[in-house]
Amino acid sequence: MSNWLLPESLADILPAEARRIEELRRNLLDLYRTYGFELVAPPLVEYIDSLLSGTGSALNLRTCKLIDQLSGRTMGVRADMTPQVSRIDAHLLNREGATRLCYCGSVLHARPSGLLSDRELLQIGAEIFGHAGVEADIEVLELALESVKRAGVKEARLDLNHPGVVRAIIDSDPALQGAEEAISELLSTKDIPAINDLPSTIAGVQPATVKALLDLASLYGGPEVIARARAVLPPLPTLLAGLDDLEILVRALPTHQFSIDLADMGSGYGYHSGVVFSIYAEGWHDALVKGGRYDGVGKAFGRSRPATGFSLDLRKLSAGLPPATIAKAIRAPWGTDAALVAALRQLRGDGEIVVQVLPGQPHRLDEFTVDRELVLDDGAWKVRAIQ
Repeated sequence: MSNWLLPESLADILPAEARRIEELRRNLLDLYRTYGFELVAPPLVEYIDSLLSGTGSALNLRTCKLIDQLSGRTMGVRADMTPQVSRIDAHLLNREGATRLCYCGSVLHARPSGLLSDRELLQIGAEIFGHAGVEADIEVLELALESVKRAGVKEARLDLNHPGVVRAIIDSDPALQGAEEAISELLSTKDIPAINDLPSTIAGVQPATVKALLDLASLYGGPEVIARARAVLPPLPTLLAGLDDLEILVRALPTHQFSIDLADMGSGYGYHSGVVFSIYAEGWHDALVKGGRYDGVGKAFGRSRPATGFSLDLRKLSAGLPPATIAKAIRAPWGTDAALVAALRQLRGDGEIVVQVLPGQPHRLDEFTVDRELVLDDGAWKVRAIQ
């Protein structure tokens, strides 16, 4: 085995691409600041007890574990930063009223989430804590759309769902208790034959439950899906409340185009409690942005708070954009002459990229294209175009 081989689904990022990812990070964090979001930076590794508090089993399976050499306790490398930010809000800041927090950092998945996915992501996101009203959901949703627009994504598509709809149907049938993840997978993949076959694979499943799950698998389309769902699904209180939440959000954003898929349960890690959303665009094989409401996650840290937010992977976002623009640079000779040093300092102070060629070294750059050079002309250092 060669020493330079990386583990499967991990990759280096080379100069031009790394620069673009960094510029996206700066631009988006600056955007979030204009909305009043404050930046936090949780640690890469935490004790597993706090890292997975209040989250679903899906996040546990994604988390790489290791033993702390100092305490002997099990630690985890974060697979999602949202629970960490919830801990900061609930336990460290402990503020009253609404708190807006943003973040950016690497996360690691024990296994890739999909066939074309990486295991290391550069996650950036924004969260609002302390406000249960639809106003926070609207702000988060609009900020998520503005994020992909700022990055240069064209014609982004917004999908909505509410996990409470599926959970209500599953919870109404005692035979399905413990099979939540399997049922969610069948619905997400629209596996109609397998749903029809549930009575033979899970003893005691009610015929009305099978019918509701089959109806649910066909409930996707525009906002009219909400009315169709009210007509065909059982009138369970939590199910109707979920449909009400979706309808309120759709009505509050009349200028946006929505699609709704009530069977899609692949929008997060299982800790969401309200409306969830995904943003798709041509050029990316799955969702660019995922977000939604997750009230109560902070309860594990001593303080239950309403919460809503979103996150995205900057590496994936950058990979689907057109090739990064190559920056223009000035070539300069190596030297310590005072006039040359002053000229270099002036050019760099003006924002120019100036690359000094080291003696006897070839000159090759991936991130820059050299279109000018600094030359000594009549006793003065001057910039001229390279012919």
